Order: sequence, then C-alpha cells, then structure tokens
Amino acid sequence: MLAPKKLKFRKKQKGRIKGPAVKGSTIAFGDVALKTLEPGKISSQQIEAARIAIMRHIKRGGKVWIRMFPDYPVTKKPAETRMGSGKGAPEGWAAPVRAGRILYEVKGVDLEVAKTALTRAMHKLPVKTVIVVKEVAE
Repeated sequence: MLAPKKLKFRKKQKGRIKGPAVKGSTIAFGDVALKTLEPGKISSQQIEAARIAIMRHIKRGGKVWIRMFPDYPVTKKPAETRMGSGKGAPEGWAAPVRAGRILYEVKGVDLEVAKTALTRAMHKLPVKTVIVVKEVAE
C-alpha cells in the first residue's frame, strides 16, 4: 500500500474538494489514461486494487503510471464511543482528487487491451471515471 514516509501533522481537517483539477489533468506519460469526472477521496487500498487489476490484464506487457498519491490521513473513532473526546486515531491514507484529474496512464500495449484493463480498474474506484486517449500531434 502507498503511504507517505513523513508528515508535519498526523491529523488533518476534512475540508472540501471543489473545482476542476488544475494540475495533473493532461496525459503526460502514457497513451491511454483514466480520468475522473467527479471529486472524491480514493484510499490507498483502492489505488492498489485498481493497479493490480491493470497489471494482471496487460500481463507485464506495457508500463503503468499512477498519477496520484495518498498523502491525506483518514481518521476513525472506535466503535461505541460517545460524542466528544476529540478526533479519532489515523486509520489509513487517501488521495483527494478533483474532477478532471488523470489517475492512471498506460503505454506499450495495444489500444483494446489498455481500454479493457482500465475498464477493470474503473470498477475498483469510488469515483466516476472515463477512458481518454492521447491525441497525436501532426
């Protein structure tokens, strides 16, 4: 699972994810990519599950880039705890993504295999996504 090595603070406020993605919204490395249509938080387990789904389908054929990193701590309070008594302990990590962010990129396999692999990854993620193909400059 992906997790940061070091943080300045171990707990963060929740906040809201608003607006379109400014950075990471264009295909930079691969030929085919998975792009979000809505904002949300993707956990490190979901990132890894989608990565495994892609890798198993392309069978070591191409290269996969993960364009997000779970650096946001998710906290949880114990079950049957009364209200108050502070914020819960950190449980895991999540990557906050805005609408339009590129999540995964694939290169080195033919288009149909890449599309099928990314479709399998779509089912593992909690946000609506779409497959985009890089336009070739002429």
